[in-house]
Amino acid sequence: MSTDGTRVAIAPEVDEHIAAAVSGAGGRLVDLDDAEVLVWLGGHEDFPPLPDSVRWVALRLAGIEAFIDAGIIDDARVWTNASGFYAENVAEHALALLLAGLRRVPEAVRDGWDKEPIDTAVRSLHGSTVGILGAGGIARSLIPRLRACGAQVVAVNRSGRPVDGAAQTLPADRLAEVWGRVDHVVVAAPSTAETRHMVGVAALAALPTHAWVVNVARGTLVDQAALLDAVRSGSIAGAALDVTDPEPPSPDDPILHDPRIIVTPHVANPSSGLTRTLAPWIAENLRRFRSGAEMLSTVGPDSRY
Repeated sequence: MSTDGTRVAIAPEVDEHIAAAVSGAGGRLVDLDDAEVLVWLGGHEDFPPLPDSVRWVALRLAGIEAFIDAGIIDDARVWTNASGFYAENVAEHALALLLAGLRRVPEAVRDGWDKEPIDTAVRSLHGSTVGILGAGGIARSLIPRLRACGAQVVAVNRSGRPVDGAAQTLPADRLAEVWGRVDHVVVAAPSTAETRHMVGVAALAALPTHAWVVNVARGTLVDQAALLDAVRSGSIAGAALDVTDPEPPSPDDPILHDPRIIVTPHVANPSSGLTRTLAPWIAENLRRFRSGAEMLSTVGPDSRY
């Protein structure tokens, strides 16, 4: 390594938070043609050709399926994504959505002092069981928040390896057992061919009628037409979505107009503050890159997420 700082390019535009993090961790900013490291803050559509000098690419996103599908991620260098880096933000938003639904906050805002129907519909999170589908970083941040509210958690991950704080952890191949054991569901799994519509007709029918479904992962993980039918029929109590399929939804999409469905515009991890949140993790990985230590959130061409 050069003693005058690891050469880092930030593209497609230099961001002040990332630039400060790079400088503080022993890097110096250069153009891509001269870089050892690329911090890519764009999407897959305009990803540039990489010079041979680039030995590490840091992507700003946790969900990198588009990069993988496009064949961008190779095995010629180290690649990292932002898996787990935004977990605190997303967990906080998931809890807010679940509580807003259970406590009927949207109805109170919309209808004012309409006490009888709101009063009789309010439910408590305390004493309930919440299923978290995808027990990664978001789940690890969400579980203590749910437990602080008096709820217990059934976590689902690929391996079934126990997750700290969960009352029970099930492997993904036992997902069908979850619906009858939980009161509510938070979807926090990666988007893969296997997870598409993991919350579908059968799952929604098996959930209790008081259930709320919260999705802070990707819109494709929930069968949105089936979800709308389940809410309209009273099969479940409601849904809270920070992600939709497609995204954004069209202005006349019925999910935007059903009073039992809360939709926020993909702001669990706000884009406006993304680089501020990402910056400390870039700095930590740059320190590890410079010292030859194991890096955080590495991915490869065969990664699922």
